[in-house]
Amino acid sequence: MLSLATGRGIPVLEVMRPELDRIAGHDAVHQGLALKVPPYEYADAIELLDKTISRGQLPLLVALDGITDPRNLGAIIRSVAAFGGHGVIVPQRRSVGLTASAWKTSAGAAARTPVAMASNLTQTLKALKQRGVFVVGLDGGGDMSLHEFTLADRPIVVVVGSEGKGLSRLVTETCDTVVSIPIGASTESLNAGIAASVTLYEIGKLRAAKRK
Repeated sequence: MLSLATGRGIPVLEVMRPELDRIAGHDAVHQGLALKVPPYEYADAIELLDKTISRGQLPLLVALDGITDPRNLGAIIRSVAAFGGHGVIVPQRRSVGLTASAWKTSAGAAARTPVAMASNLTQTLKALKQRGVFVVGLDGGGDMSLHEFTLADRPIVVVVGSEGKGLSRLVTETCDTVVSIPIGASTESLNAGIAASVTLYEIGKLRAAKRK
């Protein structure tokens, strides 16, 4: 690794373990190596939608509402990549950003799945709706079961709330529909990453069936 860095003209600085822990962040697993890179450049949600449409693809996005655990963000990014999604939207406030921990949890998916930042999530969802995007919220007390949802043949943004608080009131009011995932009585709820994965899989399955 050192020879590769020096061969590419990348400066190398050797430090003690405590300093490396501080640089990488105490929640990161650095394995004795850290690379300084420019800050992540977040996409714009509307531009992300337009680029997806320009490629002839049917948009499938995931928006996060109040999710602060970077591992949930990383898991959702990974699921978006796995199930044919086109990007993730995170709010600028009261939400996790694309940290080193989120990047690691995504298992490389963050390198190919764009993440957009919304200064106001509710207004961004309204702007997406004006462009024909159907906004689907996930909540245990939804209007319908995920099994009953059939409107997969249109641009969709799935909105996922935190496991503890769920969707905020304004976001819930903005959704076109709110769906729930049926689970056993012995389980109170699913975490955000799993809920997003199940929903993306179901939407992908519906879309695949309509293409046949």
